[in-house]
Amino acid sequence: MKKIKKRLIPVLFALLLSVMAVFPVSAEGDLPRLCDYADLLSDSEEAELLNKLDEISERQQMDVVVVTVDSLEGMDVMVYADDFYDYNGYGFGEGRDGILFLLSMGERQWNITTRGYAITVFTDAGMEYMEDWIVTNLKDGAYAAAFTTFADYCDRYITQAATGMPYDVDNLPSEPFPYFTLLIICFAIAFVIALIAMAIMKGQLKSVGNRWRADEYVKKDSMKLTKKNDLFLYRHVERREKPKEDTSSSSSNSGGSKGGSTTHVSSSGATHGGRSGTF
Repeated sequence: MKKIKKRLIPVLFALLLSVMAVFPVSAEGDLPRLCDYADLLSDSEEAELLNKLDEISERQQMDVVVVTVDSLEGMDVMVYADDFYDYNGYGFGEGRDGILFLLSMGERQWNITTRGYAITVFTDAGMEYMEDWIVTNLKDGAYAAAFTTFADYCDRYITQAATGMPYDVDNLPSEPFPYFTLLIICFAIAFVIALIAMAIMKGQLKSVGNRWRADEYVKKDSMKLTKKNDLFLYRHVERREKPKEDTSSSSSNSGGSKGGSTTHVSSSGATHGGRSGTF
């Protein structure tokens, strides 16, 4: 019975949205921050993820929401995500600050929608970076891991934005480098190479007897130095003209890349940022 109700809710919501597009209403919903209508998570996974989303949202004062559905019912994935956020009362403060991750299993599409201050926090470049880690888990069917990764990155991005420098084109997150693991691998490779080299050299010296001193390996009187001179032969000097600075070029767009967030307007008239994709 529970699963039947969960499957009916997104269908009814899609019908409700079609009415709202004609007669927009104010957001007065009261849904949880995790709506797993596609039943992708176990009960324990749902409880754990919901606790995480609630804790991050309340601490950071920004809603972090995850929604899964069986189908978009013919709607565009961006429109569905925007309207689900707008018409279900999500968002902190006057700006309705928050971010929502929508996953549709029928179309195998996902969408991230942002509103209010979240548009500043989650830039286009920042969401693209986040996407690489989330979609990998989605393709593997590791949905709990994908949603947990999304929540953790949201927490990290909001904290970073509080410093005044949100993650963007020239300021993306840096993952911890596995120095210890790399050190062990390098040591093992070097050890194997050294063993091989020693074995080769030892095989080439089977006919040579051991000596206590290095000079015993040199045949006596085989080398006689009769004359020693230092001769300076020639000198070559190359001179190049220092290039002059071009003062006529513009520096308004260094590197040719732009940061920030691309925005659009939802059916409710609200401004949203976001990103979509498939898996």
